Amino acid sequence: MTTFKDIGLSDHLLAHLDTIGYQNPTDIQRLIIPSVLMGKDVLGCAQTGTGKTASFVLPLLDILANGNSKARMPRALILEPTRELAQQVSEAIAKYGKAHNITHTTLIGGELMGPQIKALEKDVDIVVATPGRLLDLFQKGKLLMSQMNLFVIDEADRMMDMGFIPDIEEIVQKLPFSRQTLFFSATMPKEIKGIAGKFLSNPKEVTVKPQETTSTTIEEFLVKATALKKRAVLRHILETEKERDVTIIFSNRKKDVDTLVSSLRRHKMDARAIHGDLSQDQREQSLKDVREGRVKILVASDVAARGIDIPEITHVINFDVPMNAEEYVHRIGRTGRAGRTGKTFMLCAPSEDKFLQGVQKFVKKEIPVIQLEGLDLNKSTERKADKKPRPERRNAEKEVVAESEIYKNEMNKKPVLGFGDHLPAFMNRG
Repeated sequence: MTTFKDIGLSDHLLAHLDTIGYQNPTDIQRLIIPSVLMGKDVLGCAQTGTGKTASFVLPLLDILANGNSKARMPRALILEPTRELAQQVSEAIAKYGKAHNITHTTLIGGELMGPQIKALEKDVDIVVATPGRLLDLFQKGKLLMSQMNLFVIDEADRMMDMGFIPDIEEIVQKLPFSRQTLFFSATMPKEIKGIAGKFLSNPKEVTVKPQETTSTTIEEFLVKATALKKRAVLRHILETEKERDVTIIFSNRKKDVDTLVSSLRRHKMDARAIHGDLSQDQREQSLKDVREGRVKILVASDVAARGIDIPEITHVINFDVPMNAEEYVHRIGRTGRAGRTGKTFMLCAPSEDKFLQGVQKFVKKEIPVIQLEGLDLNKSTERKADKKPRPERRNAEKEVVAESEIYKNEMNKKPVLGFGDHLPAFMNRG
């Protein structure tokens, strides 16, 4: 088996990796690390969970071990599309960088600039940043990019989806022409490959296929229930799984994450939410509450939960069947790590059968259907807490009725003469 020693990492870094129990590289690490150490550009197609982060962090640490940075002039830049991913990469650098005493800082939006500016005034080797905040600090004269000879673009397809490509193009113009660039994307459509061609010079191309199988240490179960009964099923699982430690619940939509948290709290089950519409402080507090044991339930969207590593997660519940079959593997992979056992449940309504078929085809097996003991889904299982109409719901319904009446009255007055003429008031709210 190929080891980290076989692929060219320094003895100093190898000794540190050994102390933290990190000995054998993944496929992407084995393929990419030697090329990075030789100074080549890299075009990597790999998803989260393949060991991609270490494939660029580890060789960067060895390269940066020689030389020193100056104030406001870091030597390496890693761009991430989201604050969560930037923080996870920073954690990896802190974990592995102790071998060479490499310094780094994280520049992300949603946080005060002051501490970030102070960090840049010191000797920082690596900057991990989101594009917007990086450009803000550059334009304020707090950061110089002329010495950033190592450049990593991570999650490029998500960068494109989020509209960051123009920012990245602007950033590239400020970097040294002779830099080494590493470009990673979970998918490689023509648009992404075209963008990569602008930034890379004769790159080493590496593709790692997405994981199609689930861990043998994870028990998987499928529960069939109507959409109206899903909350009852969810509560029943949470109440009856006695060996449960931390549980992460996945929902396809951000607004449903908040709805589930509210429902669980009304039933005396404390839970925290994590999704893209929450502030950075709120997301960090949710993760902190779970990691420190104050809360045992985390309800998450896929994007916000990507890369979360909480060893205490024993259960994963898919409240919705993922629409993208690959997400199923990523979701349940939050448990059963490092030889531990885990248990997962997927709740499937009749309308989700087509997504279920996609998941089972992707993992090449049928997920066993179970009947939950002590729960009769043919009877009304909703509790009073969920039956009670909420004031905001009643008000919203009244508002819809009122606006409907306004619309009818306005339209009955006279015909519409032109765009914007005689539109009902509620349609001009901006």
